[in-house]
Amino acid sequence: MKIYTRKDLNEYNYSLTYDDISLIPTKVSRIKSRAEALTSCDFLNVKLNVPVISSPMDTVSGLEMTKELSRLGCLGILNRFDSSLDELLNDKKDNGLVKAVSIALNTSAETIEKLVEHKYIICIDTANANNCAVLNKTEEIKNKFDVPVIVGNIAHGATLQQLENSGADAVRVGIGSGSVCTTSIQTGIGIGQVSSLLNVYYSREKSKLKIKIIADGGIKSPGDIAKALALGSDVVMLGRMLAGTRETPGEVIKYQGQLWKKYRGSASFGVKMRNEFIEGEETMVAYKGAVTNVIDSISDGLKSTMSYMDCFNLDELRNTDTFAVLSNSSYLERLPKI
Repeated sequence: MKIYTRKDLNEYNYSLTYDDISLIPTKVSRIKSRAEALTSCDFLNVKLNVPVISSPMDTVSGLEMTKELSRLGCLGILNRFDSSLDELLNDKKDNGLVKAVSIALNTSAETIEKLVEHKYIICIDTANANNCAVLNKTEEIKNKFDVPVIVGNIAHGATLQQLENSGADAVRVGIGSGSVCTTSIQTGIGIGQVSSLLNVYYSREKSKLKIKIIADGGIKSPGDIAKALALGSDVVMLGRMLAGTRETPGEVIKYQGQLWKKYRGSASFGVKMRNEFIEGEETMVAYKGAVTNVIDSISDGLKSTMSYMDCFNLDELRNTDTFAVLSNSSYLERLPKI
């Protein structure tokens, strides 16, 4: 069996997803217990205990979620549809919890100025960052204010230099890979997340750029998070893994003896509420209880990965360079048989 480096994976003939690869421990680990592994990092001047940020979806990142994630040492991005945004902006006190807010391209200069006053990270929430309107909006904000700006989404690193030149501090990588996203089906656009991340990573390395990489989409488990970080991502953005928790917006629904909550894509009909092109689905996910349980599971899984891979911190994990490419049978063999 061949052991693949990241460069090998980047040059692979086919587009790869998280399910297509696995990490391979190739040396004796110095780590006696996973408790020794440190999952903390700095992201856009925010200290994170776990490299997790929430997707600004209306069924994931409401005010309660963003506050709780901040308390847990993660970053919640308040969705731009949230009715409590005005209340936050008019609050003269710094609650110290909400760290980031998503905006639309047509968000007013007055609103953006208030966001800057509250020291929020700004996320320009669009489906396609490779757009002159996104570049112009980013440049407009950065010319007026000293504030971190996240843009998205891209699937390839060809425009990374232009994004950084416009002032973008971080970019969401992934088109069509979200579990309730139908962009690839509707448009024929998209690349497997592993290949997307590597292409963007090597584009950044080649041009010596500083823009941060956010792995956005396709993540189903703590193992996928570990893979995304080992491929060079700075942080991961989660939607479905956080969906269905107590802190997400919406009511808990009881159906056929089980508890559920709604989960939908940002371009679904339920969000747009008008008859236009739809690139998202709406579904139900099982109720999961408190989001702290999800974050604890992610932290434990990531630390276990790091103990296997002889990595005391995330920088060491990002230097991992030993991967396997899995056949379909090899992937299926790994799944629990219940």
